[in-house]
Amino acid sequence: MQEVNKDVKLSRRKFIRIASFAGIGLSSFELISCGTKDDTSKRDASDQAAEPETNSVQESEQAPTQNTTSKSKVYLVVTDNRKEGVNRCLALLGPLGYAGKTVLLKPNFNTADPAPGSTHNDTLEQLLLEIQATGPASLTLGERSGPPLTENVLKAKGVDELCQRLGVSILNYDKLSPEQWVKFEREGLHWKDGFQIPKAVRDADINVATCMLKTHGFGGIFSMSLKLAVGLVPRRGYSYMSELHGSSNMGKMIAEINLAYQPDFVLMDGIDVFVDGGPDQGTRKKANVMLLSRDRVALDAVGLAVLKELGSNNAIMKTPVFQQEQMLRAVDLGLGVSKPEEIELISDTADGEKYGQRLSEILRAQA
Repeated sequence: MQEVNKDVKLSRRKFIRIASFAGIGLSSFELISCGTKDDTSKRDASDQAAEPETNSVQESEQAPTQNTTSKSKVYLVVTDNRKEGVNRCLALLGPLGYAGKTVLLKPNFNTADPAPGSTHNDTLEQLLLEIQATGPASLTLGERSGPPLTENVLKAKGVDELCQRLGVSILNYDKLSPEQWVKFEREGLHWKDGFQIPKAVRDADINVATCMLKTHGFGGIFSMSLKLAVGLVPRRGYSYMSELHGSSNMGKMIAEINLAYQPDFVLMDGIDVFVDGGPDQGTRKKANVMLLSRDRVALDAVGLAVLKELGSNNAIMKTPVFQQEQMLRAVDLGLGVSKPEEIELISDTADGEKYGQRLSEILRAQA
């Protein structure tokens, strides 16, 4: 794919809806207006503020319900420039109503390895700047790395200096006291006794996240928006990671963590991709794409289509997108779309439209 013109102007005709309908020709495009926001919205912050203090997370309050009246939008930008990609993805999403709200951002800093091993600093910086421009009451980066200590990973990446320069707070989940965690539990989980997430995640008005697009060589198969949530579960002083990595239901357990929080959106950096190996080291290819969605299942489905288009390992290439264990469980839990026909790919350029057509074909072939 070629890099698109960096001086893209967003007009009505630039926003092209690529509907992944089974059996409908790829020329059946509809135009959408500039700045249209996804229909899925986060529970109003005032409702959260009224909740009493508790050390548990109620599943009924946190679990999203699938929108059955409209399709889930996945915004696609073709570029090799991360800062530009962030701006264009957010322009497609539309205005962020974060003024006066507390915002908590989850990156992918499991290790300090270069992208796609971890979030690229260009992606992180531009995303923080764009959120700051909305006038939030506070903006915090929250993360738990591992196996390396989070403090060491953030220092090696220069994230501590970046956040200090921008005036962004850092919440190191390694250093949380027991009362700063809340337990998530419900019947039917594959976790033995539920799991903990940071209280700050539950209490934030807005959660946002940014993930990478890559395979995962240690049982997860792929690491995208659903897998990102593993970084919300504590590692130090808890046995959760041993339980997860020792289970034959790892993919199901990964999906289940996502019941405990609802990000407003997830931005996926697919400029550099691992098509085998991962999550820290692997076989690299260039996809030169950035994706954004409010639906984690739809976003990961498109990410899997990207891996299939690039050519990946057998675990990716020989398993239909919605038959991956993470996806099956996420669909069962109502975390997002259940089939390709419920996904709309939306781009802002002819290159993006063309690439979206190829991904739509792959998704339909997986039905």
